[in-house]
Amino acid sequence: MAQYLSIHPEDPQPRLLHIAAEIVRKGGLVAFPTDSCYALGCHLGDKDAVERIRAIRAVDDRHHLTLMCRDLSEIAQFARVDNAQYRLLKATTPGSYTFILEGTKELPRRVLHPKRKTIGLRIPAHPVALGLLDQLGEPLLTSTLILPGDETPLTEGWEIQDRLDDQLELILDGGHCGIEPTTVVDLTAALPALVRAGRGTLAPFGL
Repeated sequence: MAQYLSIHPEDPQPRLLHIAAEIVRKGGLVAFPTDSCYALGCHLGDKDAVERIRAIRAVDDRHHLTLMCRDLSEIAQFARVDNAQYRLLKATTPGSYTFILEGTKELPRRVLHPKRKTIGLRIPAHPVALGLLDQLGEPLLTSTLILPGDETPLTEGWEIQDRLDDQLELILDGGHCGIEPTTVVDLTAALPALVRAGRGTLAPFGL
């Protein structure tokens, strides 16, 4: 049974963020609001938690998970970023974008695409997500909270509890935050390629 905490969406209580970070460190799965929709998050180094996210989402290792970071320096630590890519990242973060980039050796192989060695990376623009990252002191491995067979992500805390209560350790209910996932852009080729149109505008990428 998941612990259920109502958190202020604009001024999240540090005590609740601390609880969430401790749960993540101990291998727990957390549902939390972002600037696009709710996400599932776990510790990057926890193999079992990563597999639990994939099981809940019903996706295999070819589905890109997303490393949620606090800032550009963290992205540069975990992904290979050239000057052109860096300029695009700087112009569009924080925001509702996920970027597909080549991972570095800092990342466990199990979280990378098995053939491309790529991963999704993003910097959110939501106080709860950023507060959790600050408390954790490191990136969070995440996935959009959309369940198999659903057309849109879950966006109400009570609904997440109703459907996933026995599969999560914590639900951070920050209220409705939308049902439109991030825009996903692949930056691994010479020109940006659209993978999924979402909340972030396509204008910065010429798409």
